[in-house]
Amino acid sequence: MADVVVIFRTHSDSEASIVSSLLEANGVPSVVSASITHAVFPLSVSDLGEVRISVPEEAAEEARRIIEDHRREMPAGRVVHLPQDPEALQQAIGYRFRDASLLEQALTHTSRANEDGNRATADNESLEFLGDAVLGFLVADLLFRAFPEFSEGQASKTKASFVSTVTLARQAGRIGLGDHLRLGRGEEKTGGRRKPALLADGYEALIAAIYLDGGVAAARGFVQRQYQHLLDEVRERGVVARDHKSALQEHLQALDRTLPEYRLAAAVGPDHQKQFDVEVVVDGETIATGRGTSKKDAEQDAARLALDRLLSRSR
Repeated sequence: MADVVVIFRTHSDSEASIVSSLLEANGVPSVVSASITHAVFPLSVSDLGEVRISVPEEAAEEARRIIEDHRREMPAGRVVHLPQDPEALQQAIGYRFRDASLLEQALTHTSRANEDGNRATADNESLEFLGDAVLGFLVADLLFRAFPEFSEGQASKTKASFVSTVTLARQAGRIGLGDHLRLGRGEEKTGGRRKPALLADGYEALIAAIYLDGGVAAARGFVQRQYQHLLDEVRERGVVARDHKSALQEHLQALDRTLPEYRLAAAVGPDHQKQFDVEVVVDGETIATGRGTSKKDAEQDAARLALDRLLSRSR
């Protein structure tokens, strides 16, 4: 390729591969090379130096525009990140994979796998299934050891809170998992990196990948580190603090939907034992009705039920 210019530099071979594929998909030929070698990809250059993407000089401006358009969705002013270097994720989780393909699979959503014609990487659905089981066992073990005085009911309720979609999505957010997910174009454009269901699924897949790569001890160590703040919260308060209204609002914002409205539907009983029924309405549709001994509690209950219903729809 004569008269080429470098338009993108990175230290991540995976990011370089993604950017190169993006350019090729838009009709811009590119060459990917490492700073220490003249070989053209495929090449593993992790920890070996800078990776450069070059394009014909006349296509340089168009290539830069394509990359920039992929970084942000201009109409909504929403930033859409290119996938980050897996090294940063491994540092965040405190675990380094021996088999990098397991990490890649854990991060690959089915929408991306379906777009890859060569099916070089499987999606994370099977890992998600395994991760759900591994996490359930490890959380039960953690709770049994941390709170031997808990009744079966207390333990079950706490476990359900620890492994709920809302909690898993928040745990995923703590390690920046959304920035590393490998998504198809459709999910990318619709804010897939912020969708609680996708984040929760990816988090479970990540746990399965750690388990397969390093065994039960590695998975246990990860879960222990990740859940320590929640265990401390249970010790201090007796329960996991849950703000369902905030969680519902975050979910709706990720879907670019309007914010929920809470409407008092009924108030029954004497003043000292009054029960309140509150409806949560989204886009004119009543999603759920909650009940509580105060309007605030009823709103939280309604938000919880609405979030569960919306998440079940998105799966």
